[in-house]
Amino acid sequence: MEHRLTTPLTKEAILKLKAGDILYLTGKVFTARDEAHRHILDTLSHHRKLPFDLTGAVIYHCGPLLKKTESGWQVVSAGPTTSERMTQMTPALVENTGIRAIIGKGGMKGIAPLFRGRCVYLAYTGGCAVLAAEGISRVINVHWQNLGMAEAVWEFEVKDFGPLIVGIDSYGVDLYEKVLEKASEALKAIVMASNKVKPLMNLAASKKRKDTAAAEAGIEDGGRMQQAM
Repeated sequence: MEHRLTTPLTKEAILKLKAGDILYLTGKVFTARDEAHRHILDTLSHHRKLPFDLTGAVIYHCGPLLKKTESGWQVVSAGPTTSERMTQMTPALVENTGIRAIIGKGGMKGIAPLFRGRCVYLAYTGGCAVLAAEGISRVINVHWQNLGMAEAVWEFEVKDFGPLIVGIDSYGVDLYEKVLEKASEALKAIVMASNKVKPLMNLAASKKRKDTAAAEAGIEDGGRMQQAM
């Protein structure tokens, strides 16, 4: 099923999303990689206020490339980075900020139970950084620029950003785990079929060796008969 949502996202909105659904986002998206996650959690642990509101927000695992122009910032590329690196920091982020969605690539192993009733994971295709940049209308703001361009928190305004695939929904269904399970089942079926075929192949190979040996023996016998004549 295809959905179009506007940020900030509500709990009711994400509950409508199911693993495998397609989503297009409009509104505000915050980029956050490794250092940004650490900075956010460190700020919260010291009971300091963040310079941006993450209530109902969408976090994008992305290290964008931008260039400065006379009118502001221009996004050159904004593809997703691998989400697995942020997995250990995500529970604290979800529990303390109120974010409703994370965009990234590759999934986040073991995170599905945490997302129940709280959050969703949205997969964006890797290798489409320029296409992703085209879905960004403008740069609203940039925070913690001292972390570097890729690690800073960028506030992007997006319009119909996607397509995004719901990789992990708010019911704890993980599309990545389901694919791995199916792949494992298919592999087992292949191995079982191979084990059944092997005896037949061995029998055929044995018969071929016997036939070859018999043929060679026949040739030798024929040669002896010719010599005797």
